[in-house]
Amino acid sequence: MTLKASSGSHRTLERSSEVKKMAEMWISMGPQHPMTHGLWTLKVKVDGETVVDTEPDLGYIHRGVEKICESRDFTQITTYCDRLCYASANTWSHSYIYAVEDLLEVEVPERAEYIRLIAVELQRIASHLMWLGAYGPDIGNLSIMVWCLREREMMMDLLQELGGSRMHYNFPRVGGVKRDLPHGFAQRARAKVSLFLNRIQEYEALFDESTIFLIRTQGVGYSKAEEMVNHGVTGPNLRAGGVNYDVRTAHPYSVYSELDWEPPVERPSIKGADCYDRYRVRVEEMRISAMMVLESLDKIPGGADTYHEPGDPAILAKAPSRAKEGTSGFHHFEDSRGESMFYLAGGGEGRGKQPYRVSIRSPMFITIPYASKCMIGYKVADIPAIMGSFDPCIGETDR
Repeated sequence: MTLKASSGSHRTLERSSEVKKMAEMWISMGPQHPMTHGLWTLKVKVDGETVVDTEPDLGYIHRGVEKICESRDFTQITTYCDRLCYASANTWSHSYIYAVEDLLEVEVPERAEYIRLIAVELQRIASHLMWLGAYGPDIGNLSIMVWCLREREMMMDLLQELGGSRMHYNFPRVGGVKRDLPHGFAQRARAKVSLFLNRIQEYEALFDESTIFLIRTQGVGYSKAEEMVNHGVTGPNLRAGGVNYDVRTAHPYSVYSELDWEPPVERPSIKGADCYDRYRVRVEEMRISAMMVLESLDKIPGGADTYHEPGDPAILAKAPSRAKEGTSGFHHFEDSRGESMFYLAGGGEGRGKQPYRVSIRSPMFITIPYASKCMIGYKVADIPAIMGSFDPCIGETDR
């Protein structure tokens, strides 16, 4: 016996399939959108209010930095690296400098290494404060933005004393640093960093006791440790997933091994790290960076109150201006957003003081496509909370 569906049921099935097809559509968030935190586009496929697929579209501000650097000498390139990320300029210029010193085989004075560490960790704090301040409005809290910018100003004041600028410092030099710690810098740094450590508790009280914040971040945007490792995600986003990988300990450089510290690592649920875990690991990293600054001021060779004139061998070693043909330099660096890398190839006499090749690894170029996939299955309203928790920076991404 054969059962035949009535024509009415056929029409009902056809209408329901049409409704389903109409419900699924692509929407474009960007390139000008508060969620993007930069100039890029996220194409989102939605079924009603649920995200079913995503496609990031990058490259809007590609400048060809690597190729530009191949026509500049080793000192001039430092200023271009400052501009790779407006929120964390110091970490990028230092990442480049270590690669050049590996290429030119330069031995850096120990005092200069301590000064570099202080500058980099102050920049890391300022970068995380910029992230936290911008993340607050993403999830419905405007007060935290004012608070974070208030503390960020203290870090910017200290960085301005070192580099002479508030955004692009041009502070490291091949073989050391541009200048020593200014007179009275240690006292001002201790006072401001100690005050900042107290203010962190205010951030935690504001967020961790906020029902709205917890609802918007806990159980939202899960990222599994195994997937992040396979995709190449690094930095705070990876450590939020429970993976204890930090370049400063995995591939030690500078004088980090001389300090008493451990990288912050969260213990996520079995589902993976959510937005709340990524928030917690960055707050804890700010606390650890502040403690490292205070310890470095106590341990710096010659004392933090000693001052050397620019160019003094105590803060700047002599370095060759040309790299031999066939030589190469490489360095891992723990940037504010993950593992950055520089690869440089020497050009020999024919290239003069310029590198033959420059290649840069940006942590966000790898992280953003993965973060986009973490939105699948969640609501459109969760997209700003998820993407913001990964701390995107498009300057370094597009290069």
